[in-house]
Amino acid sequence: MTEYHDPHQGSPLGGNEPPVPEHGMSRRQLLRHAGWFGGAVVLTVAGGEVISHIADSRGTAGTTAGTAAAGAGTTTSGALRFVQVSDSHIGFQGPANMDVAGSFSEAIRQVNSLGFRPDFVMHSGDLTHLSTSSQFDQVRQMMTGMRTDRVFTVPGEHDSIGDAGRAYRRTFGKGTLGDGWYSFDTHGVHFIALVNTLSLEKLGHLGNEQIEFVRRDLAGLPPDTPIVVFSHIPLFAMYPQWGWSTDDALRVIALLRRFSSVTCLNGHVHQLFTKTDGNITFHSATTTAYPLPKPGRAPAPTPQVVPARQLKDALGIRTVGYRQGDRNLAIKDERLA
Repeated sequence: MTEYHDPHQGSPLGGNEPPVPEHGMSRRQLLRHAGWFGGAVVLTVAGGEVISHIADSRGTAGTTAGTAAAGAGTTTSGALRFVQVSDSHIGFQGPANMDVAGSFSEAIRQVNSLGFRPDFVMHSGDLTHLSTSSQFDQVRQMMTGMRTDRVFTVPGEHDSIGDAGRAYRRTFGKGTLGDGWYSFDTHGVHFIALVNTLSLEKLGHLGNEQIEFVRRDLAGLPPDTPIVVFSHIPLFAMYPQWGWSTDDALRVIALLRRFSSVTCLNGHVHQLFTKTDGNITFHSATTTAYPLPKPGRAPAPTPQVVPARQLKDALGIRTVGYRQGDRNLAIKDERLA
């Protein structure tokens, strides 16, 4: 089933440690990945499954049990709460958003005002617009202002312009494997961060080495382990005509089928979108920079200029929560407005 949610009519940092061992990072590696992020989404896992709903900026609409846990002002023992931000495009200059650094700062302020300290923040790619050293430094410095214990990232295609992602990995990729992929475990959930933006032509691409990493990474896990997968480009065929898919993702999807609950979280499309396929649910996040058109409703996926008063309605953050022993994750998307 494919369902649009249209609410608005709408790297790890590492050090010099060896590559991440199979099935996760050491605690030390996780702590070194602490840091930041850019439009936020809060997700809550309850019993291994993500529960998603849209809330207003005060987080008061459509609250589920899992979301209530995610939005609580104090930490519940055993509960995991993290934030997803995406597509900050630091360095972008254009009429769609004349101040992307300002809107990213607003997203950070919103994360810091959630009423709880997220266990970690994930930035799901396109941290920068043109992959320059100054843009990477700016976004890294901004994310150090996030009140969280850890910050993770995956690269977007804008983070690898002209250098196959080398500048990105120098800033955010220490302690990762291959072109920047890794995995870790916390609160009973297994997380995998993939890179599908380096070898793309039209669609995203994972490649044999990374798919083999996923196969080995999952091999020893019990089928009731909740799995969360991060990538920049969607792993499902959201709109291949615009490159909104990953050409070899079905090989990874096949490896995930045996798990009772899998949640895939991506950026890239600058809009909320949810699709459920059996045991796997895909959630695309919004952006902190500028909106893109809905699939097929424009000649190309180019930045959309909207009235200034409507821009913050198109931008946002996401929070996710999970209580160990529950079945579902709870996801809450919040506008920057």
